[in-house]
Amino acid sequence: MGIFERYLSVWVALSIAAGVALGTVFPAQFAFIASLEWAHVNLVVAVLIWIMIYPMMVQIDFSVIKNVGKKPKGLLLTLVLNWLIKPFTMAALGWLFFKFVFADMVDPQSANEYIAGMILLGVAPCTAMVFVWSQLTKGDPNYTLVQVSVNDIIMIFAFAPIAAFLLGVTDITVPWETLLLSVMLYVVLPLIAGVVTRHRLEASGNDARLTAFLHTLKPWSVIGLLGTVVLLFGFQATTILNQPQAILLIAIPLLIQTYGIFALGYGAARLLRLPHNVAGPACLIGTSNFFELAVAVAISLFGLHSGAALATVVGVLVEVPVMLSLVYVVNRTRHWFVAA
Repeated sequence: MGIFERYLSVWVALSIAAGVALGTVFPAQFAFIASLEWAHVNLVVAVLIWIMIYPMMVQIDFSVIKNVGKKPKGLLLTLVLNWLIKPFTMAALGWLFFKFVFADMVDPQSANEYIAGMILLGVAPCTAMVFVWSQLTKGDPNYTLVQVSVNDIIMIFAFAPIAAFLLGVTDITVPWETLLLSVMLYVVLPLIAGVVTRHRLEASGNDARLTAFLHTLKPWSVIGLLGTVVLLFGFQATTILNQPQAILLIAIPLLIQTYGIFALGYGAARLLRLPHNVAGPACLIGTSNFFELAVAVAISLFGLHSGAALATVVGVLVEVPVMLSLVYVVNRTRHWFVAA
């Protein structure tokens, strides 16, 4: 782990602070950047997200999918958490808190948008940060690749229908075209670019070229992440400073969701007697979110300054420190599981 990965929570915290500060000091400049859109997608944010996601996609080797049959229980656990439980519990928690618990503290329109943002987080399983969590817990890297690959394939087909269904349940109209465009931009095209790049590098027969290329790209992935965080919090600086209570209100159900899903998955992994190097990554993948996609879709659907975009940005705020705490739990409970 390099210094950026080792102290990722520190850099994210500094980026959040920098974004809020810069957005407050230079509101006109951030407003101009926010105006650089095409088809409701901010072009600068899109470039930064691509910089972050592309190196991760190059790491995915789709040929390892054939190995899924060797350890199917870990993959099934992740898929059940990601697609049969998490989206629906996220929607239920958002509805419970913002329609009842916090009903007197937020206006109805903001409540609906906060719920929408939470739903988009819940329907987007993690892709980019999975490899970091797996490495920090000494997970099986090949099996992690299988999990990511299968999740990405399912996401291409399942993200839009599930998101549209759940958003429809909360009485929010969803333009399918925008959802599908976001999936194409942030999942399908990066996947294709990653596969093509990896294929060309592997075709040379020199594995060192692929390793060297990934090593070169690695810092850019972190730069893309931190740059995205700075911009997103810069865009939301006024809202964050004027509505700090909104950040807290959104964070509460997100924290309950994250720790709850992890506890459910980790308990199931122990009952299934999964080896630790499969159980840890399986639960962390099932717990974390592809917040880059959620943010992009929220911006596309509801706008940069919407409550939905704010909710997904709070997801960014919560994600890294919470996941690092769960990494600590996984590493401290290694003795609970059988060895690989």
